[in-house]
Amino acid sequence: MQYRIDLEGMEFRAYHGCYDLERKVGNRFVVDLELTTELGRVAEEDDVELAVNYLKVFETVREVMAVEQRTIERVSQNIIDTLCERFPAIVRVRCRVAKMAPPLGGKVRSVSVTLER
Repeated sequence: MQYRIDLEGMEFRAYHGCYDLERKVGNRFVVDLELTTELGRVAEEDDVELAVNYLKVFETVREVMAVEQRTIERVSQNIIDTLCERFPAIVRVRCRVAKMAPPLGGKVRSVSVTLER
């Protein structure tokens, strides 16, 4: 049996962007994750050590967000790759990375990309 873990609205200050100014002053980013994983004996034994620990997932995302990238596509791909490497029980990841108030020359709340593996 599989189950899904959602982490929604994780906010980070980061320095991703294609413009020098973006990488210098930074911006606010929001990350949403959907993780599908094998249930195994987690529910049966009520043991957090058997589960994909969402605190460790959050810490992993924070670590990846700290690495400057030019595109949010690359950021999302790095998050997915790192999560799949560290948590082998994950069978599917959907990752949405949104840059809040992007510098597009007009009022835009956010721009985002969603990748899935």
